[in-house]
Amino acid sequence: MNDFIFHNTTKVYFGKDQLTHLPEELAKWGKRVLLVYGGGSIKRNGLYDAIMTLLQDAGLEIFELGGVEPNPRHTTVNKGAAICRAEAIDVVLAVGGGSTIDCSKGIAAMAPSDTDDVWALIEGKAEVKSVLPIVTVLTIAATGSEMDASGVISNWERHLKCSLRSPLLQPKATFENPEVTYSLPSYQTACGAVDIMAHIFDATYFTAQSQMDMLVRVQEEVLKTVLHFAPIALETPDDYEARANLMWASSWALNGMLFSGVKQQGACHVMEHELSAYYDITHGHGLAIIIPRWLSYILDEITAPAIYRFGRQCFDVIEDGLDSITGAKQSIAALSYFFFKTLGLESRLSALGIDRTHFEDMASHATENGPINSIKQLSKDDVVAIFELCL
Repeated sequence: MNDFIFHNTTKVYFGKDQLTHLPEELAKWGKRVLLVYGGGSIKRNGLYDAIMTLLQDAGLEIFELGGVEPNPRHTTVNKGAAICRAEAIDVVLAVGGGSTIDCSKGIAAMAPSDTDDVWALIEGKAEVKSVLPIVTVLTIAATGSEMDASGVISNWERHLKCSLRSPLLQPKATFENPEVTYSLPSYQTACGAVDIMAHIFDATYFTAQSQMDMLVRVQEEVLKTVLHFAPIALETPDDYEARANLMWASSWALNGMLFSGVKQQGACHVMEHELSAYYDITHGHGLAIIIPRWLSYILDEITAPAIYRFGRQCFDVIEDGLDSITGAKQSIAALSYFFFKTLGLESRLSALGIDRTHFEDMASHATENGPINSIKQLSKDDVVAIFELCL
């Protein structure tokens, strides 16, 4: 286990009646607010009107950027930054899920910068020296972007999906009301559940590095929370307890605490970013297809104990006392059943209209800086093989 510093500065307002505090949090930074949102669901469920009323009654000036894409484009970030510069925006308010929040982080970083293209910040050609303050109102349990300091942006023309990272991108405050997730389509609920689990699998649970047993146990409890409450949320969308547990699990899966003392690349996220950069698929769905194939591909005497432990600790159907390879195979099968039967997601890339045309290029980009470091290193050929298993 490595030495670490844990410091998460995001203030969280969690629950049904917290939105009334939104104006005071925004007013700490100024009066001119850029409201960023996605495809319009917040207008259909009444959240947009509620926020506009609160902000207008508080005397705040509101400017808008709607239509953020599910995999936010760098061109949309550039458009938002241009609004910030033209209107002297003081604070960015992201109302949505991970895509909207990540787009807002890009906007907040680019607006005070010396560049007219956020991609210069992502590639390190320009530096993130300061950012506009970011406040979020979360509408889906999935990415955890509301409590972390990075954002993922897509460059559709170049088939790239990359992270912008800086401690300055940590949101100042986030508002999490599980009730706003009642109206989510079941598909989005399912994909969000996978994303929560994938952050734990990728960032720390399946690792070759030593880590604190206390953290492993907490990781397993978060995973078990998703396994238990995601089916309930799908069956009864307005179950507050289920929605609350998923929303808080989402935040804790990526707020840094569970990663303490471990540093590695997220193998499945690296591979999925290639998929959605080329095919614009839903991130959580891509992860659901990749994760069981990745686990099967890396399965050997070294990796089997960790995979088997996951099954024993998180699934009631996995027996104690099996040899590690057999137990690991049963664990992978149980996870596959959860993703593709319980959550109802399609299990193959071919069902999403994806073939092997770009696999070589995708794998080359995924490994352009060398093998992917996780519980087991992955070369370009390994990545191609895993994509093939996903067909």
